Amino acid sequence: MASFWIILTGTLIAISCSLLGCYLILRKMAMVGDAISHAVLPGIVLAFLFSGSRETIPMLIGAACLGVLTTVIIELFHRKARLQSDAAIGITFTWLFAIGIILISFFADNIDLDQDCVLYGEIAMVPLDIFYLASGVSLGPRPVWIGGVTLILIVTFIIWGYKGLFITSFNEEYAKAIGISAAFWHYALMSSVSLTTVVAFESVGAILVVAFLIVPAATAYLIVDDLKKMLLLSALFGTLSAISGYYLAYTMDGSIAGAMATMTGIFFTIVFIIQKIRAQKATQVPNF
Repeated sequence: MASFWIILTGTLIAISCSLLGCYLILRKMAMVGDAISHAVLPGIVLAFLFSGSRETIPMLIGAACLGVLTTVIIELFHRKARLQSDAAIGITFTWLFAIGIILISFFADNIDLDQDCVLYGEIAMVPLDIFYLASGVSLGPRPVWIGGVTLILIVTFIIWGYKGLFITSFNEEYAKAIGISAAFWHYALMSSVSLTTVVAFESVGAILVVAFLIVPAATAYLIVDDLKKMLLLSALFGTLSAISGYYLAYTMDGSIAGAMATMTGIFFTIVFIIQKIRAQKATQVPNF
């Protein structure tokens, strides 16, 4: 049963991240997910310092605020300081992540969170974090419920805002011309990325969050040129990576989060090679 809960948690997070990753890929903002996944660390620490507890709600609020702040700082550096997007992202996430690491080191005696947990995650511990009702009834692991609710919110957001996200992702100037607020959809998307990152952060760690945000969507991007198909395929690749990654870790007796991230890269490599072979065959001139 423990295996089921671990795989289910990984799958829920993989689908949520993969769906949002499609829009990050199309907007050429893939590394923003990396920035947010690292930059929320000081928010988690500050939330603990102010609340005095490691309850989910304070952590979500603190990390989500830092996630949104990260996107604001990146936009500020990009538009006001005229920095390239990659430079703005690099400066922001390394600076905030370093602050988070310093805060963890400084308050190491008070916070049950270390650098290895932050980076690699502890998804193997998911079955132990049980959600109990006031009556004492067990409802299963808490990360599963949180991940499930997050996935519902992300799917609802994408369905509700499909048109706005679609137009602003492909042609921001056209969106502005027809009265669609590009800024609103930008920050709505970044807030969704922040929420998903925060939810996944403690369970799976920063490395797997980044892998799920970028690689399944990039893999789907190699195959299709239709957004709806890309969303479905990215969710499929994310799911397959979570399932196969668990069994790879079980076989090798290694890190589950690391194995899941590895499988995202393996699926990308396989699709890349297949697409290259198909492209070469398509360009070959037949001999008569």
